Amino acid sequence: MLALLALASSAVWGTSDFFAGLRSRSLAAPAVVGVSQACAFVALSAVVMVRLPDLTLDGWPGWALAAGLSGTLGLVSFYAALGSGTMGVVAPISSLGAVVPVVLGLLGGEQPPALAWAGMAVAVLGAALASGPELSGAVPPRPVVLACLAAVGFGLALYCLDRGARVSLLDTLWGMRLVSVLLFGTAALALRTVAGTRRRDVPALAAIGLGDVTANGLFAFASSRGLVSVASVLGSLYPVVTVVWARYLLHERLRRVQLAGVALTVLGVVGMTVPV
Repeated sequence: MLALLALASSAVWGTSDFFAGLRSRSLAAPAVVGVSQACAFVALSAVVMVRLPDLTLDGWPGWALAAGLSGTLGLVSFYAALGSGTMGVVAPISSLGAVVPVVLGLLGGEQPPALAWAGMAVAVLGAALASGPELSGAVPPRPVVLACLAAVGFGLALYCLDRGARVSLLDTLWGMRLVSVLLFGTAALALRTVAGTRRRDVPALAAIGLGDVTANGLFAFASSRGLVSVASVLGSLYPVVTVVWARYLLHERLRRVQLAGVALTVLGVVGMTVPV
């Protein structure tokens, strides 16, 4: 069940990221992140208010702050990369951020089974191959660099989210969004602009934000009750979903190496979920 929840988080992330990438082609990436995260924060705040008497500040605020800062860096970099590059290349690169929580989880004493180790290696290799031969030089360097920054930001955010969720899942998600909203709200006030965001853009951005926070919640629930090293790899398989959406809605061509990457990713998932 935990493995299925982690996989569900990757499906929701992949869908949310695809449509965020589309919006980033007409709106600035900071605007897409800021407005979508603000909408998610409003929804979470409504839930937090219901259980306000039970709210404590023990254990989770530091992790929420770190997750908010690193997650914001990852989202801005990722959406900017999606808006300026090929989604089938950008998404797999960013997914390699799964290496960060895997390493940190191992340093924290986690010991995944041997089959899970093999599955993680195959899944990460598959995600990398899904980027295709374009990485040999056909892609401008800017989207690739941004995707690498997104990978680091996402990896740190996933680990911090997992640690905070072990104390309080809802409070950590809420605090993470609070950090993002404060960052972008301060920037919007300082620059006196919302980067071209129009009222008709809000419903789509709200859906993106709710999708992102839902994926965060599914991942955090799975990782905090299992192995963060395994859950982080399963949750980072969203590029497969993004690539499929890009193939059928944008007609981005999948090459043979990309198809092989998708197949390896699925094989790796099987390896990780059998012993979990």
